[in-house]
Amino acid sequence: MSEMPELGLVMRAAGVALVVDLGANALPEIVHWGADCGPLDQRAYRALRLAGVAPVGASEVDEPVRISILPEHTLGWMGRPGVGGSRGGTAWSPRWRTGRILLDGRELDAGQVVNCGAGRLEVEAEDEQAALRLLLTLEFSPEGILRTRASVVNLAAGTYQLDDLLLCLPTPAIASESLDFAGRWAGERAPQRRPVTIGAHRREGRHGRTGLDAATILSVGTPGFGFADGEVWGIHTAWSGNHVHQVERGLSGVQLLGGGELLLPGEVRLGQGESYESPWVYGIYGRGLDDAARRMHRHLRARATHPRTPRPVTLNSWEAVYFDHDEQGLLDLASRAAGAGVERFVLDDGWFGGRRGDRAGLGDWTVSQDAWAGGLHRLVDHVNSLGMEFGLWFEPEMVNMDSGLAREHPEWIMATGGRLPVESRHQQVLNLGIEECWEHILNAMDAILNEYNIAYIKWDHNRDLVDAGAQPSGAPGVHSQTLAYYRLVDELKRRHPGLEIESCSSGGGRVDLGALARTDRIWVSDNNDPLDRQMMNRWTTQLVPPELMGSHLASATSHVTGRTHSLSFRAQTAMFGHLGVELDLRLASGEELEKIGSWIALHKRLRCVLHHGDVVRLDHPDGSLALHGVVSADGAQAVYSYVSLARGVVSNPGRVRLPGLDPAASYRIEPLFPDGGSGYVQGIPAWWDSRSTGSIELGGAFLAGVGIAMPVIHPEQAVLLLATRI
Repeated sequence: MSEMPELGLVMRAAGVALVVDLGANALPEIVHWGADCGPLDQRAYRALRLAGVAPVGASEVDEPVRISILPEHTLGWMGRPGVGGSRGGTAWSPRWRTGRILLDGRELDAGQVVNCGAGRLEVEAEDEQAALRLLLTLEFSPEGILRTRASVVNLAAGTYQLDDLLLCLPTPAIASESLDFAGRWAGERAPQRRPVTIGAHRREGRHGRTGLDAATILSVGTPGFGFADGEVWGIHTAWSGNHVHQVERGLSGVQLLGGGELLLPGEVRLGQGESYESPWVYGIYGRGLDDAARRMHRHLRARATHPRTPRPVTLNSWEAVYFDHDEQGLLDLASRAAGAGVERFVLDDGWFGGRRGDRAGLGDWTVSQDAWAGGLHRLVDHVNSLGMEFGLWFEPEMVNMDSGLAREHPEWIMATGGRLPVESRHQQVLNLGIEECWEHILNAMDAILNEYNIAYIKWDHNRDLVDAGAQPSGAPGVHSQTLAYYRLVDELKRRHPGLEIESCSSGGGRVDLGALARTDRIWVSDNNDPLDRQMMNRWTTQLVPPELMGSHLASATSHVTGRTHSLSFRAQTAMFGHLGVELDLRLASGEELEKIGSWIALHKRLRCVLHHGDVVRLDHPDGSLALHGVVSADGAQAVYSYVSLARGVVSNPGRVRLPGLDPAASYRIEPLFPDGGSGYVQGIPAWWDSRSTGSIELGGAFLAGVGIAMPVIHPEQAVLLLATRI
């Protein structure tokens, strides 16, 4: 161990502790990240640090390997190093020496142990021989969320090519089971578990966007960890381009979660004085998955940019009209939407250029004279006169070859090797890294926003990036494209204060905290089938709070799966998010419109709980059943959905627990049937007076620890329960 004067930092917040060793002129090493260990004096800190130093094993380097946030090969770490790169084959194994260390802007001196709460740590370091400078930043939030990033500067003449920058957080060996997500179009965030073994489980996103199959959060935990039980450590890379999540266990037993941007060959080549800054990598600890999710939700809600107004019920026109834009029909649709209680009307794809289908028009962001001879003024004015906001669909990063823009500027299309990439969705990708192209798209969108009263943009991105190079050289451009996307969103929001933007990408292909740092909603999936959405919504909330998740009541028969579901099941599934409507209300009967209106009214009544409370999910041994809900922050009210996903093996699951309630309080539990329908309830428990009314009063500890009998309901149906503190 080093004889250098020690410098330790103990950060504690919301039941989580982060203990960092800053001594020996070395990069920060996380000594402990997890459950709160209490304040540490110098003696206790030294004991904690020494207690984690493993003995040197046979055939290993002769001193314990120090694993920093950027693991260093030069110190004997045989796994993937934190920084990878070279100067034409040299300076490939940096040895960092720290300089200034700042905590919330105040320089720290060696020989002390600092105890604090939330804060920001900045560590400066250099490798003189490699001529590189490093700035490491760690932020620990009041919610117990850790995030880190790094910046590398080339100090010498010539080029330094950065190939890899992986920020790593240690987890204990007992965290021997991993959970991340897979997925595809219309089936995003499908959970997958596996044991953590020697080597690396590495999830690479190479789509040029976050991806429909993104890991989203890679978590490790104690065996069998669930929503309420076990310790869980998770990592999330907040980046909307190519990225990495990984867990790596070395032969020595060291286990690291790592995340960062995945750089294409030669994508970051730093000249003298130039720098690269990594995306934020988030570390999320919790006692169970629900605790981890709640920390993330509270952290996001504490941002200055988080939406503060009630999330307006939104109608999106896509599944009602597709490309068939008829002005009178859309005016009628808007009137019916307002009558049902909708608060925002969004006109989807098909309003611009030659866009009568998906093979033409992308890139020509002017109102189509074929579909809208008088412009959009009449529709926008009508929507506003009904008391609704107006929203509009854009896909700014894409272009059809059959468009005026592609014909005028073919050099703006991303390509490499002297060829056009294979088409996807009949479209190519515009290189927003070209300043003239970026300005053209900005000005076209800005002109539309200036002409019309538009409160909301549905921002789509409907294809992966293949051969995404800059013509004519073909140099890779995903990194610059991602930064250009961020800059475009930021500039539009700067010019149009109050403008809200939804992150959509073939559905849920751009769900990450890089996108959510500058947008106000994500589209979970293009699949509105409520049975599929039960699981997709359930797992998307591991990262995203409900009020940022677009969740729509769609047609009775899903246009994706062909399955048909009741209005009750569709509405109840959709209301646990940012509620929307995506069906043709013009075809609805008066009775159906009235029922839709009753569900919307209930959502508005419960919106404060649904969009500000704590998400709870139940672990249940019967996979045909599910229960989830939201409990208000003060514990005064909770809304639960009890779901029959399929026909179970047993006729009755026994008592079902209602998690998250105040154990010291008593609650009244009552079913809710806003549209009056309960025909799917086959059998009622004794505490119901009838199939549609009844309640029971019990203590929160009993409800959470023992539970109550639930009704027997048909498969692919759900019952809504309201818990109110007495």
